[in-house]
Amino acid sequence: MILLLIALGGAAGSVLRYLIGGKVQHFAPHGFPLGTLFVNVVGCLLIGIFIRQFMNVQTHNHMRTLLVVGFCGGFTTFSAFSMETVGLIEGGEYPRAFAYIMLSVLLCLTATFAGMSVMRMMGGTGHAR
Repeated sequence: MILLLIALGGAAGSVLRYLIGGKVQHFAPHGFPLGTLFVNVVGCLLIGIFIRQFMNVQTHNHMRTLLVVGFCGGFTTFSAFSMETVGLIEGGEYPRAFAYIMLSVLLCLTATFAGMSVMRMMGGTGHAR
């Protein structure tokens, strides 16, 4: 049942990410990823709302699984990153929060460049669409 809820929420989040991001991007200045930025900010707002809503639920909550793990995870993984970072900050773990932010941004950007480089070497197109 849990996996089904995650899959349903993730599917809904992914489809909405595509639709909303595309609509917003249509109005963006050329070359600026406004659609992705918008979706990430909305996803972070939603995960903040959902986490607070379900924070004191002691037993496993199916709505939390559907909305936080499934929907927000499908809508944007940036929301999960933000939630974890806020958790570290609220717990007073400032050095860990800073390290998590820096490592996430630097390692993920490096991994993206590496993946693109591998594809270029293998004869891929060499640019994102």
